[in-house]
Amino acid sequence: MPSAARVPPRLAFLPFRASTAIAEGLLSRAMLRGPTWQRLLPDVYVHRDALRAPDHRLWCDAVALLLPAGAAIAGMSAAYLWGVDLLARDAPVSVLLPRSARLRPHPRLSATRSNLPESDLTSFGGLPVTTPLRTAFDLGRQAPRPEALVAVDALLHRRVVKLPALRAFADARPRWPGLPLLREVLALAEPLSESPMETRLRLLLLLDAGLPPFTAQHDVLDARGRFVGRVDLASPALRVAVEYDGDHHRERAHFRQDVARLNALRAAGWIVLRFTADDVLRHRARTVRLVATALHERADERNVRAVIRPR
Repeated sequence: MPSAARVPPRLAFLPFRASTAIAEGLLSRAMLRGPTWQRLLPDVYVHRDALRAPDHRLWCDAVALLLPAGAAIAGMSAAYLWGVDLLARDAPVSVLLPRSARLRPHPRLSATRSNLPESDLTSFGGLPVTTPLRTAFDLGRQAPRPEALVAVDALLHRRVVKLPALRAFADARPRWPGLPLLREVLALAEPLSESPMETRLRLLLLLDAGLPPFTAQHDVLDARGRFVGRVDLASPALRVAVEYDGDHHRERAHFRQDVARLNALRAAGWIVLRFTADDVLRHRARTVRLVATALHERADERNVRAVIRPR
């Protein structure tokens, strides 16, 4: 029968190497076989209470224990540590390995081999992680294009990186794979974009459909110069606004605020089109037609000569 496990304070919350804990006399092999400790990775365990609400940080802590020298948490996992959560549920931890390093494969681990100079490495909460610039540089080079742009926009909006610095970082690495995609992403990047779906909507209208550029996070003023509201995407000359409505817009208080703001925008002479994730992801052609029609109508009303032909 397994020995009853005691819980040393230093092992109560974070993952640990079993071999180290045993060598230090904190636990025995028999204790690890009991229900108190849960195996996460080879030789990596955690107290069962830590798994009641596991998050990606817990898995980053676990993976970091196995990383060879010169390796780092990278990609979407690094972005998560820097405050940008774009991860799918149960996503593996992304790491970068020096080309000569070895690391046993595991389903909770996604490893990529790459040049990883020391200047691209830093520490976050004791974990080895790629710097914010290297993180954005890597994510902006990874297809598909919408995901790359979403990641870069989110890091810029969070102010983890700044666009001029990221452009300079890319210019200093002209022969790295994925640079054509990154240059395209940097040309489209918008630090004011407030959500991944807002980025996807902007990309759909601007590049995929070929509509005229929209201004992000535009402050609308009435005829007396008073602030009416801020819209996600705007054509100020035509007074057409395009908004993405997430689930939080369905909350009662938020809904009331939206109704009042929408009425004020209409009173100020604006057409406001509102779209959901379903519109952006599954009804792309219809979404483009609605926006193009609104732009055409306003251009005709104002005798504005504009070419608005969605692809």
